Amino acid sequence: MDLLPELPLKRIVLGIAYNGTPYYGWQTQPNGKTVQDKLEAALRQFTTQVTPTICAGRTDTGVHALSQVVHLDTQAERRTESWVRGLNALLPDSITVRWAKEVALDFNARFSARSRTYVYVLRNERIMSPHWVGRAGWDFRPLNLDAMCKAAEHLVGTHDFSSFRSSQCQAASPVRTMELLKIEKQGTFIVFTLKANAFLHHMVRNIIGSLVYVGKGRFPSEWVKSLLQEKDRKFAAPTFMSDGLYLAQVDYPEEYGLDSFNQFDINHPLHSLLQA
Repeated sequence: MDLLPELPLKRIVLGIAYNGTPYYGWQTQPNGKTVQDKLEAALRQFTTQVTPTICAGRTDTGVHALSQVVHLDTQAERRTESWVRGLNALLPDSITVRWAKEVALDFNARFSARSRTYVYVLRNERIMSPHWVGRAGWDFRPLNLDAMCKAAEHLVGTHDFSSFRSSQCQAASPVRTMELLKIEKQGTFIVFTLKANAFLHHMVRNIIGSLVYVGKGRFPSEWVKSLLQEKDRKFAAPTFMSDGLYLAQVDYPEEYGLDSFNQFDINHPLHSLLQA
């Protein structure tokens, strides 16, 4: 990376929202059709430097974000508002910089995070609305909300989530702490809110798939508890569609001063999504 030696290095944090439907996930690929590719291309134009980025969570193909957190190092001198408006002028409509802030050099978007919150929006109706294609998952069969809520209780706490882990997952340990798993029905939507210290590859979508199986009556609520005990992916339900999955919020220690940028309302997740 070409640096200007007379200027100090600064670490900038960006809050990014995106519609993941057109992209093969966050992480850069040779075909250039990822969110990271588009953001770094805009940064190259904006700063006139090659500027690598680190994100809080590498979302998969078709997965959306209300508040992905990204950090970068630069010597470019820009006002805070210029980072927002300047980059948005260079980004496609499907990606938006919501906020920017300079932070201490010890901040890391991934490793400084205390928790991540994901929301999965499922449209539960006989016919899928064309307005929600790509933005929500769908199942036409009536789902038993009480049974799914009882099943979800087994997943809260610290567990080995091997049964909900992709075979391609590279995490050193399958143990994660699920702080919250809430399921609500709002009209024709069923909204799942999951908060954990970190997530394994495909963990959220694998959990949703298994909870939907319970909702359909294919298995009792206690089946989810047995999946944790099995610690084997082959016993759980197939990975659910990516359409309705949103990275909603990433939380950091107070010392970094990012709390004010977290606008997601965990008590009203669908409202927060519609307002994004």
